[in-house]
Amino acid sequence: PSPAQPSPGHGGVEALRTPREPQNRVTVVLGAQWGDEGKGKVVDLLAMDADIVCRCQGGNNAGHTVVVDSVEYDFHLLPSGVLNKKAVSFIGNGVVIHLPGLFEEAEKNLQKGSGLQGWEERLKISDRAHIVFNFHQAVDGIQEQQRQQQAGKNLGTTKKGIGPAYSSKAARNGLRVCDLVSDFSIFEEKFRVLASHFQTMYPNLNIDVDAELEQLKGYAERLRPLVTDGVYFMHKGLTGPSKKILVEGANAALLDIDFGTYPFVTSSNCTVGGVCTGLGVPPSHIGRVYGVVKAYTTRVGVGAFPTEQDNDTGNLLQSRGREFGVTTGRRRRCGWLDLVLVRYAHMVNGFSAIALTKLDILDTLPEIKVGVAYTVDDKPLPSFPANMDVLTKVSVTYETLPGWCCSTEGARNFDELPSQAQDYIRFIENFLQVPGKSSVNAA
Repeated sequence: PSPAQPSPGHGGVEALRTPREPQNRVTVVLGAQWGDEGKGKVVDLLAMDADIVCRCQGGNNAGHTVVVDSVEYDFHLLPSGVLNKKAVSFIGNGVVIHLPGLFEEAEKNLQKGSGLQGWEERLKISDRAHIVFNFHQAVDGIQEQQRQQQAGKNLGTTKKGIGPAYSSKAARNGLRVCDLVSDFSIFEEKFRVLASHFQTMYPNLNIDVDAELEQLKGYAERLRPLVTDGVYFMHKGLTGPSKKILVEGANAALLDIDFGTYPFVTSSNCTVGGVCTGLGVPPSHIGRVYGVVKAYTTRVGVGAFPTEQDNDTGNLLQSRGREFGVTTGRRRRCGWLDLVLVRYAHMVNGFSAIALTKLDILDTLPEIKVGVAYTVDDKPLPSFPANMDVLTKVSVTYETLPGWCCSTEGARNFDELPSQAQDYIRFIENFLQVPGKSSVNAA
């Protein structure tokens, strides 16, 4: 059939055949290891120039520390960009939200300094985001106890209810923000059904349904002015007048539910695909993707850790790096930089560049090792293994590089670093075939 005639003023079929370049593309910041890479600081630096700063997945199991004017702010649900009074912060549909945690977090940070003043006027929350209830958190703790009793080890979750909330989402009996701020009588009915469901599964679970409903009714009133249709909000930001949009990843690549070191992972997609599904952003609007890489490797909780140094070196990294979890306060396990792991993260995410953090923690070491290959039973492992039983058995091949044994804390650009530190960064860039965008010290 012949092509349809173009409609006046609309460009017709021929116009539709011409691909349109996205007007705005989002910049994405993701963790490239097991979390705690210093994403909050990188996001805070980029957020100073952003119009919209977004969270796309996870919940208050993640933690970012941002220091502004000597005031230390701890964020778990709030995007780090909320400190930028000129930007809109957005919590997307891929995030699961514990409402008491959200408002308590805001109050605590308000008491620390003036940076968070007026936060409710510049925060938007997707109406499609799922809610974490108090009983989700209680169930999280029960499940960890059961794993310990049945298998002799747990997953090391934060017990913030994240897994059970995502389970409710996947089981299609979860409740969303849109449910809470609409007809509360309908919400109450669904809430009672969900609570009963968990009580049936966990007979020892104690839920004060009436008290939690009363609490949620109060939160609904505070929440309602913040709620927006997230798809239309993001579409407007992507297709309207030029805006700088920043996406702040929580957790990290090796904690991704699909690509991480399963089962010792989180319950959401914290790789780049989670940006599309967690915000409603088309893939064509993904711009630069920055992978944040700590200059060594850390991990909180249990799970395989090939380059872990359970020795004086690990203790030094832990002490100098002040390696304690923001959310749990747990001591982080420390080891050498694992480039096999980071290269795998790059395969999944396609990093445009890496931001190398906490380089100064290595300042006192006369030599520095970097993991560059895995072997099992003296045979090279061609890829990063999916099976954690295999990962626990790997032997790591290291490259040893000379240290610089002087302070890098004052360096603010590449040329100010000692030559050995520059060589260390070049080694990482060459191995990954990804440029280093910036080097961010701990101070």
